[in-house]
Amino acid sequence: MPDIRVLITDDHPIVCKGIRDLLNSAVGITVIGEAYSGAQTLDMIKQNTPDVLLLDMELPDMNGIQVIQAISTSGIAVRVLGLSSYDDREYITQLLSLGASGYLIKDEVPETIIEAIRGVARGEEGWVSRKVAAHLSQMLQSDSGGANNLTPREMDVLRLVVDGKTNAEIGLALGISEKTVEKHLDSIFRKLGVVSRVEAAVMAVRENML
Repeated sequence: MPDIRVLITDDHPIVCKGIRDLLNSAVGITVIGEAYSGAQTLDMIKQNTPDVLLLDMELPDMNGIQVIQAISTSGIAVRVLGLSSYDDREYITQLLSLGASGYLIKDEVPETIIEAIRGVARGEEGWVSRKVAAHLSQMLQSDSGGANNLTPREMDVLRLVVDGKTNAEIGLALGISEKTVEKHLDSIFRKLGVVSRVEAAVMAVRENML
């Protein structure tokens, strides 16, 4: 299996070097370059076609949201793993809803970055660390009420999401296509008032829905 190709974007060269050194020690991951601005990031994505972009959300010329939007508009196939100091729910869910595959808080990166890169490269969406998931759980305390509206099939899908299954694995387990899984997930997110599988899983566990 080929290595996961990673592009690192951060406007602090010393941060890039630290992350590069960490990733270079990991089996199956190759750092293909470093970018220090949003514009440079977009150019390097087109030229080098990384599998995963590790994106600092605070850049000198563009913010991370603008970079993600530009990537989405261009149709470039790259999974974005956001990196920020912010851990508020609105910010995290906005990034995930715009197409980011995952989100990390800067002060926890050394312990989780390799796991996160491998996760999003496998196709996991809405990847967040345990720390962020716990924080989201606390912020979701006031959100409830949608569970009773889920169909039996949606409950089956949600149960497998909580088990950490990918869309392909859920489809195989339930005998349905990935497209059908995606439709069920869209309905689940809407009914629960969440925007990612992580939030849905956190709510399901916290509310003892399963």
